[in-house]
Amino acid sequence: MQLQQLRYFLAVAETRHFTRAAEAAHVAQPSLSQQIRALERELGAELFHRTRGNIALTDAGDALLPLARRILADTESARLAVQETVQLRRGRVRLGAPPSLCTSLVPDVLRVFRDRYPGVALVVREGGSRDLVGWLAAGELDLALTITRPSGEQEPALAVTELLHEELVLVAAGRPGRRKVRVTELKGRPLVMFREGYDVREATLAACRAAGFEPEFAVEGGEMDAVLGFVRAGIGPAVVPGMVAARSGLAVTAFAGPGLGRTIAVAQGHEVPLTRAAEALRDTLLAHLRDAARDGELPPGTRLLLP
Repeated sequence: MQLQQLRYFLAVAETRHFTRAAEAAHVAQPSLSQQIRALERELGAELFHRTRGNIALTDAGDALLPLARRILADTESARLAVQETVQLRRGRVRLGAPPSLCTSLVPDVLRVFRDRYPGVALVVREGGSRDLVGWLAAGELDLALTITRPSGEQEPALAVTELLHEELVLVAAGRPGRRKVRVTELKGRPLVMFREGYDVREATLAACRAAGFEPEFAVEGGEMDAVLGFVRAGIGPAVVPGMVAARSGLAVTAFAGPGLGRTIAVAQGHEVPLTRAAEALRDTLLAHLRDAARDGELPPGTRLLLP
């Protein structure tokens, strides 16, 4: 049974005339009649009583009529749904990102994307880079913003594009002191520290240990908002990403060279093609970063890695 045959059947049923039905369907009358007969052979029943000047539905035709209308309506709905998705009037994107980027880069990108494609649903999932890589590999995300490993090793199942190199800085309550601080000056100074699993925590611990000491904690175990809140309360300073610090309202002090930093990348499944909506979000992200770099809107110490 072909959709075209159902369309011809519906045209005859509504006009009760083969010639007028053929005109309405923009097809030659013999071709329409031939397709109706083919449909009847396939169904094993005549659909019309054919008498001169009078075309009427048989019982079989009466039974098929509502079903044919429903099938053709569902087909049109499917066509429109696919067309709207391709044209980005509908769809869904699942984006993963570390909490630090969900409070800095991600909101600006999603605002631009939402203004451009209001019909596309956005789903954001926060997690550490290891979790994000696992969710991508399992097909639970379309895209993820991740922090690359210092070794430069990447998951073979992922396609990774490096976006930014971002400095980590020291934030504290009150006014900023001198322009830069050395990592060794954190020795004996209790820090507000993120929970385990944060790449910023791992980078801070690695830098302190490379400088020959174990850092002390005033409080540890917080998420991004909690850490900034503890710093504002005067409990102690914290090492945070530069883009977060720029929005925090806290006193920001950069580290003296070589300093601390991290590389931010966008990742996707290596063998899984992006949906049209996910591709549009990725393009929006890249364009936003290039525009910010061109206009001098990236925080100090943040460098674009895109060509």
